[in-house]
Amino acid sequence: MEFGENQRPWRVKPELPFLLFLIVVLIGYVGMLVLMVGANVLTVSWEDIGNVLRDADIQRSIKLTIVTCTSTAILSVLVAVPLAYLLSRYQFRGRAFIDTILDIPILLPPLIVGLSLLILFNRVSPSTCCWMMAGGLCFAACVGFVWKNKGSDCSMIPRALLFIGGVFAVGALLMRGSGSVEEVTSGLGLPMTFHPLGIVLAQFPVAAAFAVRTMRTTFDQISPRYEEVAMTLGCHRGQAFTRVVLPLAGKGVVAAGTMAWARSLGEFGPVLIFAGATRGRTEVLATSVFLEINIGNLPGAAAISLLMILLAVVILMLVRFFVGRGGAI
Repeated sequence: MEFGENQRPWRVKPELPFLLFLIVVLIGYVGMLVLMVGANVLTVSWEDIGNVLRDADIQRSIKLTIVTCTSTAILSVLVAVPLAYLLSRYQFRGRAFIDTILDIPILLPPLIVGLSLLILFNRVSPSTCCWMMAGGLCFAACVGFVWKNKGSDCSMIPRALLFIGGVFAVGALLMRGSGSVEEVTSGLGLPMTFHPLGIVLAQFPVAAAFAVRTMRTTFDQISPRYEEVAMTLGCHRGQAFTRVVLPLAGKGVVAAGTMAWARSLGEFGPVLIFAGATRGRTEVLATSVFLEINIGNLPGAAAISLLMILLAVVILMLVRFFVGRGGAI
């Protein structure tokens, strides 16, 4: 059918409604975030910001926040890299179960993480901890041996689990009657409960879980062929990992550390329950907001919130700048 010059058919591009839907969702969500930050800005004056920055307690809180978040991020990356590599490269029985266990800190309410740490360190003895670890490892080893007998290739994993379980059992016998975990760590000069070291421990479970997820995605995107080629040239698995895979995963390591640092910055519930919020001792920025609200200083709490937002944005921008330049990071 032909149309004249003034009889062109009116058509709507098929992708236009979908594009409008995407734009509406974008405006809705980003707009909400902008309004939240804007509400804090409208609540705070320059005088409030100056008072917060001059406060000696807040200055100590800033320093402690930076130190603990950085320590937690480093510890999280050190744990996340081998765990993520194991889950990405090896197929074994119970892998899905371990993958689920690693997600528990993300799914649990934060207060439960802090409460669990408080009970563990103050109500459970090291001997009981070792017996529980030994029992769990021996059970996993027995399950592995059963599957191996059915033709599943479990290699030496069940034997390694059994050996480590035996080590924990010996440790349980040696530490019988040694008091609670907190008493033992305090005796070693490493008190945890209501102590700055407890802040790192309270931040660690959730931060490490996010770091593991980030590193798992990174290793999944790196082809195993690089390692196979390196091993054909004489490298063993460990050398192929450190010389080939780890440099390729450099950007992922930075991303995992950044994610862990940012998550540690906002961790509140576990820190409050396990480490407390003592002024000048265990107060970090997240608990500073809580303390300022408790005394009715809403502008002060909003000023600290803006400081936390600024810290998070600066860290993300710096990391994206260095990652964008290429190379190992």
